[in-house]
Amino acid sequence: MTQDFERAWLGKLAKGLDSIAGEQLRQEIMEGSDTLSGDSDPQQITDWTNTLMDRMPTLMDEERARAVMASCACEYPKPDLQPLRAEYERTKDVGLVHQMLQERFESFLRDTLELDDDLTAEVLSRGWGVAGELKGNAIISTKIPKSGNLAKYFQETDPAAKRRLYCHCPRTRHVFQTSGEMPQLYCFCGAGFYKGIWEEILQKPVEVEVLETVLSGGEVCRIAIHLPPNA
Repeated sequence: MTQDFERAWLGKLAKGLDSIAGEQLRQEIMEGSDTLSGDSDPQQITDWTNTLMDRMPTLMDEERARAVMASCACEYPKPDLQPLRAEYERTKDVGLVHQMLQERFESFLRDTLELDDDLTAEVLSRGWGVAGELKGNAIISTKIPKSGNLAKYFQETDPAAKRRLYCHCPRTRHVFQTSGEMPQLYCFCGAGFYKGIWEEILQKPVEVEVLETVLSGGEVCRIAIHLPPNA
């Protein structure tokens, strides 16, 4: 699984760079990535990723660098979004579709993760989850802790340990384990997950903004999804 993740992530990065920056710049930015695989030492992967984070802002503007990172995101299964997309096409009602996504998230907590009622209530009371909170023309989504760590996360009291348990990404989990650092630009990869959801539902481009991340010392990861004015 680790090897699949590593090669798949680099493949998405290459595709995003080709589309946004062009092949020549992609080759320059991705120099050294051909030596990486799931068998690579985690520190080698972290070091190269930090080099990537340093290269991109010097070779392209911030907006394009963020767009490239967003293109690397894991994807919500598109077939699961088709009923929401169809409902939006029928009603043009973002609020209704947002409620449908929230109901799916609550079902995920209870039926897929099989959380008990108290833990489910705790997550929901914080407004966490893939649907987020609809506020005017924006959605503020707060990630839940990595699913397998949910119970441990709520039991943990040390802030640094909680951040280690929270993050979903194997690269950043290694950073936490080694007390290393990585620029917040990397977290636009996580923001791209939400961008993909709402662009599939609306069939229109949306913008994402990283508001807070555990990588930069925050308690949670919060993403703003800015919907188009005519959504």
